[in-house]
Amino acid sequence: MSPTNTASEEFEPAQGQLRRINLTMFLPMLVAAGALVVAKDARSWWDVVVLGAGVVAALVAFVRWAAGDVLRVALPCLLVATAVWPFSVLVIGGSAAFFALSCVGSFVIPQLPRHRSLAAFALTAYVAAVGATKLLGAHDDFSGVLIQYVLVPTGVTAALIGLRFPNKRFYDVVTELEEAREREAELAVIRERVRFASDLHDIQGHTLHVVKLKTALAQKLVANDTERAKQELREIHALVSDTITQTKELAYAQRRLNLSAELENARNLFEAAGIQVRVNREADVDPAAGELLGQVLRETTTNILRHAQATWVRITLSESSITIVNDGAPQAPLPELRGLAALEQRVAAEGGELTVRQDGGEFLTAAAFPHRR
Repeated sequence: MSPTNTASEEFEPAQGQLRRINLTMFLPMLVAAGALVVAKDARSWWDVVVLGAGVVAALVAFVRWAAGDVLRVALPCLLVATAVWPFSVLVIGGSAAFFALSCVGSFVIPQLPRHRSLAAFALTAYVAAVGATKLLGAHDDFSGVLIQYVLVPTGVTAALIGLRFPNKRFYDVVTELEEAREREAELAVIRERVRFASDLHDIQGHTLHVVKLKTALAQKLVANDTERAKQELREIHALVSDTITQTKELAYAQRRLNLSAELENARNLFEAAGIQVRVNREADVDPAAGELLGQVLRETTTNILRHAQATWVRITLSESSITIVNDGAPQAPLPELRGLAALEQRVAAEGGELTVRQDGGEFLTAAAFPHRR
């Protein structure tokens, strides 16, 4: 098993786990195999030193491969391993020292950025060519030498390198999945920020517009109807206080929109602006859909007060939908309603559909959650 060469602090925990698994499972096996190679072919302490150097090169390449940066030690490990194999064949007559070169090559070649197939062929051919030199002196047991020094080393080397290619692809896929999960986590953070910004816009944008309307009304009444002007100012104060409370609840993720309260608030605002309101309840609203329907009602109320010269508004509620129709829509195209655009995405994310239509001086806003019926 192997992580890829592209190391990143973001994936350090996963890479650390893979490294421990690789080292725990395969390092003892490689050490044991290397010890067998040395014990089989070494005839003197000098042979032990040379063959041991090849084993060390294989182990170093494996450790760095497990850590994901084998290319950093690829050149010295390959040089040592390629020198040990001909030494073993030509000097001490050993046939097992190809082990080091096969291991180093299988760790390094699949990680190369390019020319991997060519490198695999060249390394396999080198192993075969070095082993074939032993055939020059093989007169009595040609077939045995061919098998021992050429076919077995070449076949094992080709097999090890070949097996590492799908292994690398497997870990590339794992890394891609890790990166995709990381991106998904980042997107979740972004979506939460957008949601928070949208809720903040719903709370404060709506309140500021209502305060503007009530302040203008109080200014008109202050000279002729002092008591009514005072009442409007008290309502402004209460509205601002309520907005501060809602903002705190939003910051601590405690805010929940109440559809009934939003409906009563919309009715009061429309009536204060001289707009006739008619509410038709076809069925009790599903609590699971109530919060989003309340957001649709709040955003639509703000848009009607800001962009339309409405004289009447009809609000129809069903178990999982709301429809709001008003007159006074301008004949020209409406300006971009960013609040509704953001709300459309949130409704869609919950499996619903938001419809906005302007026709013949009337404007319709409707939200429905079919799967909740």
